[in-house]
Amino acid sequence: MQKQGTVLRWDATRGFGFLRSGDTGVDVFFHVRDLQGLSEPRPGLAVVYEEIHVGGKGPRAMAVRAAHGPLQAGGGPQPMARRGPRPPSPAHNPPARTDPGRAPPRQTHQRGPAGGAQARAAASPPARRRPPSRDARSAANHGVAYSWMVAWLALVAWGVWTQRISMGWLAALVAVNVVTFAVYASDKDAARSGGWRTSEQRLHLLAVLGGWPAAWWAQQWLRHKSSKASFRAVYWLTVAVHCAALAAVLAHQSGILLLF
Repeated sequence: MQKQGTVLRWDATRGFGFLRSGDTGVDVFFHVRDLQGLSEPRPGLAVVYEEIHVGGKGPRAMAVRAAHGPLQAGGGPQPMARRGPRPPSPAHNPPARTDPGRAPPRQTHQRGPAGGAQARAAASPPARRRPPSRDARSAANHGVAYSWMVAWLALVAWGVWTQRISMGWLAALVAVNVVTFAVYASDKDAARSGGWRTSEQRLHLLAVLGGWPAAWWAQQWLRHKSSKASFRAVYWLTVAVHCAALAAVLAHQSGILLLF
């Protein structure tokens, strides 16, 4: 449902904020990835948005964009100011006077198809390459993550089948992934409510211990830590370190069970 409201506050460091609904007066949460055409919304800015409700956590604004004018007391945008008269177009200007005793300058035209092609090439602006869209980048990131997960699951399955990974070690991997997802969810709630946050070092430690698949799913489903470039770079480094360490242990510990 499309609604109108006003930006109440914005945290540029954390990348989220709240806006006040013009209909109900309820504070609505929105994330930096929900903005459309806004680089940094300022408090008091009139916006329109799509309101959704996810998991009973309160309303959330999607597709947040600036309204056409500031909001009135009733919540709607004020009418735009009327513009003045438009200047006369060049078509109505009188033609420039020329000297009757001087002949007009001659224009040279190159005949043939080559001349027409050159004229069209000179008249047309150079083509601009569009940057890849957010959907294209997201699809590429998902493909990389799926590939890493398939390789990791195959490595773990091979270790269990060859009895190089004990059932206790397998249970520990499952447990650390459950704990990782729960920690991400708790940190997301703390970010919204302004509570005690979990440090990024602890999140990276859980990922390098084997909880990186759950961390990736939490980033996508909860939309938490999914747009911070520095955090994402360290996260993928922990994925590489964990997978390399697991492969090295399985390759060099032939016939030895991994116990606690």
